[in-house]
Amino acid sequence: MDLTWLRWARELQAIAQNGLTYGTDPYDIERYESVRALANEIMASYAAVDPADVRDLFACERGHATPKVDVRGVVFDDDMLLLVRERADGLWTLPGGWADVDESPGEAVVREVYEESGYRTRAVKLLALYDRDRHGHPPHPYHIYKLFFHCELTDSPAARAVDADRTAFAETDGVAFFREHEMPELSLSRVMPAQITRLFQHHRHPGWPTDFD
Repeated sequence: MDLTWLRWARELQAIAQNGLTYGTDPYDIERYESVRALANEIMASYAAVDPADVRDLFACERGHATPKVDVRGVVFDDDMLLLVRERADGLWTLPGGWADVDESPGEAVVREVYEESGYRTRAVKLLALYDRDRHGHPPHPYHIYKLFFHCELTDSPAARAVDADRTAFAETDGVAFFREHEMPELSLSRVMPAQITRLFQHHRHPGWPTDFD
């Protein structure tokens, strides 16, 4: 799939956002607004979505344009990996989501794991830092960095045995541990099969350094 249009739209949006952040000349501001409108038009046209939705999506973006940060918790129990089922698409993924302002990446991933699975953990190692665009994910309007953290369970053994009861969460409706060759259908916008394979390799080789693009 040729996604050149997506790169054009995102780069134009970033140019416009930075220009609107730092520009002071009213004529320059007008030009940057025109550039943003062009980015919106490209995105809406090629993605076949309502232009108003794209305009609203980018209108709230302020300050210097940078990639967004998606944190994912990699939680093993023996040789099984923790996954959660997303309500949005009914598919499975590593627990995680956007990092929030005023929290460290480690704090963000621990929070996300708990909010989506109910498991208490501590982040112990950054296993991988990937550019989402380079790993085969479906297209996304934002440029995203994905951070995969090894998180150790701090729950008691008794607490780990109640997966079936851990379903009352806002964004997820299933929580379970899976062996490497028993993976359910994955939510590809959030995690790719090759990433799961690589994380199991990290699990078997704890001394490996962090992967990064």
